Amino acid sequence: SQCLSLVWNKQPAVSFDNDAVCVNEDLKEMLESNKESLKLEAMKRIVGLIAKGKNASELFPAVVKNVASKNIELKKLVYVYLVRYAEEQQDLALLSISTFQRALKDPNQFIRASALRVLSSIRVPIIVPIMMLAIKEAAADLSPYVRKTAAHAIQKLFSLDPDQKEQLIEVIEKLLKDKSTLVAGSVVMAFEEVCPDRIDLIHKNYRKLCNLLVDVEEWGQVVIISMLTRYARTQFISPWQEDAMFDENNEKAFYDSDSEEKQGHMESKPYIMDPDHRLLLRNTKPLLQSRNTAVVMSVAQLYWHLAPKHEVSIVTKSLVRLLRSHREVQYVVLQNIATMSIQRKGMFEPFMKSFYVRSTDATHIKTLKLEILTNLANEANISTILREFQTYVKSQDKAFAAATIQAIGRCATNISEVTDTCLNGLVLLLSNRDETVVAESVVVIKKLLQTQPSEHSEIIKHMAKIFDNITVAMARASILWLMGEYCERVPKIAPDVLRKMAKTFTAEEDIVKLQIVNLAAKLYLTNSKQTKLLTQYILNLGKYDQNYDIRDRTRFIRQLIVPSEKSGSLNKYARRILLASKPAPVLESAFKDRDRYQLGTLSHSLNTKVGGYQELSDWPVVAPDPCVRNVEVVEPVKEWVPSVGKAKQPKSEKFYSDDEDEKEEDASDSGSEDSSSSSSSSSSGEGLYVTTPSFGPVKTYELLHHMTGKGLSAKYHFPRQPCLYQPSMVAVQVTLTNSSDHSLEEIHIGGRNPASLNIHCFNTIELLEPEASVTVSMGIDFSDSTQAANFQLCTKEDQFNVSIQPAVGELLMPSTMTEPDFCKEQSKLLGMNETSATITMATANTSSQTIRKQVLSVANVGVVSSSQNDFHRFAGRTVSSGALVLVSLELKDSTALLTINTEKSVVASMLLRDLKQALTQA
Repeated sequence: SQCLSLVWNKQPAVSFDNDAVCVNEDLKEMLESNKESLKLEAMKRIVGLIAKGKNASELFPAVVKNVASKNIELKKLVYVYLVRYAEEQQDLALLSISTFQRALKDPNQFIRASALRVLSSIRVPIIVPIMMLAIKEAAADLSPYVRKTAAHAIQKLFSLDPDQKEQLIEVIEKLLKDKSTLVAGSVVMAFEEVCPDRIDLIHKNYRKLCNLLVDVEEWGQVVIISMLTRYARTQFISPWQEDAMFDENNEKAFYDSDSEEKQGHMESKPYIMDPDHRLLLRNTKPLLQSRNTAVVMSVAQLYWHLAPKHEVSIVTKSLVRLLRSHREVQYVVLQNIATMSIQRKGMFEPFMKSFYVRSTDATHIKTLKLEILTNLANEANISTILREFQTYVKSQDKAFAAATIQAIGRCATNISEVTDTCLNGLVLLLSNRDETVVAESVVVIKKLLQTQPSEHSEIIKHMAKIFDNITVAMARASILWLMGEYCERVPKIAPDVLRKMAKTFTAEEDIVKLQIVNLAAKLYLTNSKQTKLLTQYILNLGKYDQNYDIRDRTRFIRQLIVPSEKSGSLNKYARRILLASKPAPVLESAFKDRDRYQLGTLSHSLNTKVGGYQELSDWPVVAPDPCVRNVEVVEPVKEWVPSVGKAKQPKSEKFYSDDEDEKEEDASDSGSEDSSSSSSSSSSGEGLYVTTPSFGPVKTYELLHHMTGKGLSAKYHFPRQPCLYQPSMVAVQVTLTNSSDHSLEEIHIGGRNPASLNIHCFNTIELLEPEASVTVSMGIDFSDSTQAANFQLCTKEDQFNVSIQPAVGELLMPSTMTEPDFCKEQSKLLGMNETSATITMATANTSSQTIRKQVLSVANVGVVSSSQNDFHRFAGRTVSSGALVLVSLELKDSTALLTINTEKSVVASMLLRDLKQALTQA
């Protein structure tokens, strides 16, 4: 890079037209000059030509003469040239091999590394022993830069002579022990190329690689993370078990894994994550903040394949951030998100707006975003997604419009509540002027009608009417198939369609002809009186068609439906063969089966196994002995602190900060609800009781300022009492005050947004005198979401837009529960239903009384009596759906493990954030 900077800083004015030969002659003269300055100037020009893509191979003899120059800058440029052309000019390069060997002993580390690089670029089998000796010596060099170059040379030598594998493995084993971050990535790359199956070489270096990872260059981070992902899948047992237990502070077990006490402890519990497994997850997490997209993608795939399911969601924001990059990056990231969103919709649902299509997006980007939106669709957000799809159908990009129609069909089959709506919308598209849209709509309607044909005979009739206007072959074939399949439901229309088809048979596409033959056969069996002659006419036309498929189909159909001596008994089964009920097609995502490939790989992107792809192994049933990773001297784990020794991040890039990630939520976060939530737990028979908050005054929020309200002010609070109007509503008390000098009349609730918002309004206040106040009660069904309830507070003369936004803790009601019942219910809500974090408690918050006060100040939950002093448990249910919410706090010296178990993942994440803030503040 230093050499190239010299070139770019000083570019010569050289003409590359007809005098290119003259230029080469001038450069040769300069290289043969006795003046070092002229030689250096010539080499700068030559490297400049190379950088511009020009061919400078003719200068090789003149350049190689200067390889022994004593001028360091000149020698560096000569080596840059030789690395480029040594493979092409092998014979000439061999003449200077003794010079390269001497350069391996040069005092300058860059010269030694450059000599090795040139030597390994001469791909001649005769110098393999020399290369092997040079690599072994370089691997023991005092300079990490030279050792790094040795690791690169290993791969070149292995490709030249695979028989050297065993000797090269010895060098790799030695370099894997290297503690330099400069070497780590390169030697792991050599390991992956030469002996990826020798995981025994990784055992002793595993912890060192994990700890060095954050300081390795970005290219090396990608390589190491990929290798460690494969390693972890062979050495640790699956964390995706239902009874899995996770202990963030299990550090003691890190080095005494061979102690009998620990082994006994592990056997007594179903699953405890291996400390080395946790080490890998913990040390890769900071890399999600990397500016390098490949590094972020590597960490994301590692968490996807290795992390407990409830921890995978931490990669979501980082992946969404990558969508701001170039379209090439977007394409790869969107492909991976498409695969992930099939299995775990809840991960990306809060960021649904990030996948809305932009007019500037390329078609392949639009299609991938469409795929993701379809994967994320559920009962809660389908109306929003369908509105978005309505815009996409009008796109000038025909391929994208067609893909949108396919997506609407998938939504219709996956979400039964909107099947009719989607079907009616697609029928309206049949009158579209764009025949591509019409054709795709017909194909999708055909698939949807197969799911419930008896209810949609009118749609089939409508499609028959527009048949003459449709020109796309696939669409015409689809309508004919529908006519034949459900001909008994349209007995008057199907024969007429067959009559029209008999006239145009010879002019139709082959796929349409096949469906005409099928339609004729089915009508012959169900309505032979009207269609017998037509069928015979069509079969005669097909008998002499140019396409052999049509001729063969025609002969087969004739023998099947028309009784004759040749057909034998086959004719008896004609109805059962042709009119058999057919299973409805399944509209599935194109990414459904891509999870068989490791995320982020070329095989995953192409959806086919490519050369060099290494499959991830299945988790072992029994974990191999963890002692193999123990070493005599182990360096302590370094915690990654981004603020030490690094420039402070600008405010505009606060997205990279974990702390800010936890403190800030997107608007879409607060308004979304976990798609997997259910209210099945509401019928378990747990009693509810109301507690008067003992933690101090109730928090009051401003609803309307008297300046904005023209003298009317309003404040509200949550009394934490069951709502008298409807059990699924949250009770809200509003205090209205007239701060004006005149009376206010007819104070009431007006319009609401959205209109479907379920609010129990207070009775109209006919008159409110100046300086008077009145407190009224309302009920609002927030549907277990912190999305604001927007409505109008009205007087006789004015309307004011106001909103009530609840804290997540106000969406709960306390539940009474015994300690055994708590543990029993908690065991049912593990895996993706469990959210936890280790927090550092404020000194003033460690007493039992203070902990209860702080938790109750955040959430309306009940206290569960505990037999353990270091355990605090709280239980509640969401007001709207009755989903159980369990909060537990396990004290450990100055830290505590805060765990929330609930089916409502969005509620859990936001409640965890609020509790952490309350418990960590003094």
